[in-house]
Amino acid sequence: MKITIAIAQAAPVVLDLGASIAKACALIAEAGKRGAQLLAFPETWLPVYPFWCDAGTFGTWGHEPSKRLHARLARNSLVIPSKETEQLRRAARDARCAVAMGANERDLTGSLYNALLFISASGEILGKHRKLVPTFGERLVWGYGDAAGLRAHDITGARVGGLICWEHWMPLARHVLHAEGEEVHVAAWPHCSEMYQLCSRHYAFEGRAFVLVAAAYMTKSALPADFELPENVAAAPDVLLAGGSAIIGPDGAYLVEPVRGREELLTAELDLERIAEEKLTLDVAGHYSRPDLFEVRLNRERSTQVREP
Repeated sequence: MKITIAIAQAAPVVLDLGASIAKACALIAEAGKRGAQLLAFPETWLPVYPFWCDAGTFGTWGHEPSKRLHARLARNSLVIPSKETEQLRRAARDARCAVAMGANERDLTGSLYNALLFISASGEILGKHRKLVPTFGERLVWGYGDAAGLRAHDITGARVGGLICWEHWMPLARHVLHAEGEEVHVAAWPHCSEMYQLCSRHYAFEGRAFVLVAAAYMTKSALPADFELPENVAAAPDVLLAGGSAIIGPDGAYLVEPVRGREELLTAELDLERIAEEKLTLDVAGHYSRPDLFEVRLNRERSTQVREP
């Protein structure tokens, strides 16, 4: 079986959820016109990866511009479900193209999570995965996720799952998706450096899966004129997120080499029969496993502060 996939290497309309949703819908429509059955977006594409969390003044206690910036991000983060998710669902249905969307997600309390939302080609919300552990400075922005959405979904005849950024260095999280029979994996990154490429290629080889490396390309000119922390980006290079999106086969080799330095809608046709070919020698959740020696215990419950009897 063959499927056609696409990756949206693009910048959102930074810190503007409504405009970013409109751009996402246009990209979904274009991917559908090109015959794509699945379109992957980068990490927290809606409405931007909070690149300011690891540098500058953002971590300063009581810093008023930082507090205003966080509130702005929260206002423009995605609620699931909402009218914005309805727009995405309609776009996917109209284009007959499933979507894996990276988003800052706001929950009922107002806390933010790094989420990967899966929508089918018929417009059904299949599930969401929240990043298990925010990395370093990201812990100022997002809460801890859970394993409720750590799954592979049936999308266009393929088993599709995803991990976010440094989750790709969490062996047990990887193993859960391998055991779910994942065939197409969305590797969502803010940008994809050489180390991240290495990690993504390792994932493809280990899991015998096709890997869609989804990374954003964004320059300083994409920031709003009233960005709250201008001093933090004044000395930064013009390119804040350099892209690096790529498509990797189940043998770890590139089908589409990393693309950097521009926005682009990458597409490729994947032959799922190649997975069985590569599993002849290695299937880490199948014939190359030792369940009599090793066992992974998984808590699928959605994390909550209040439980009713």
